[in-house]
Amino acid sequence: MKNVVSHCPIEQVMQVLSGRWPTLLLYYLRDGTKRFSDLRRDNPTVSHRILTLELRKLEAAGIVRRTVHAGYPLRVDYDLTAHGHKLVPLINALSAWWQQTRRDIAADGRRSAA
Repeated sequence: MKNVVSHCPIEQVMQVLSGRWPTLLLYYLRDGTKRFSDLRRDNPTVSHRILTLELRKLEAAGIVRRTVHAGYPLRVDYDLTAHGHKLVPLINALSAWWQQTRRDIAADGRRSAA
């Protein structure tokens, strides 16, 4: 992970959660354990390499747990840790905030046009 400049906890959080994929991965993992292929299916535009890197970053941060099951073919599962589950209400709150904001902006636009 890159060096922290300000030592502010928000900067540290943003290093882990910023970008297109980390929060989406947490969103899809909130419902339970998923295999790598499930996460690829949920996010069809993410490359194999980027998905791997993002999952490793989340795992290193202690937010996602990677479980390897012995056997052939090798099976790898991903799920949220206890710390990852604590992020779910925040992600849900962001989603609700955005939906309400979009409705408010649309309503303001209709009022302005009238």
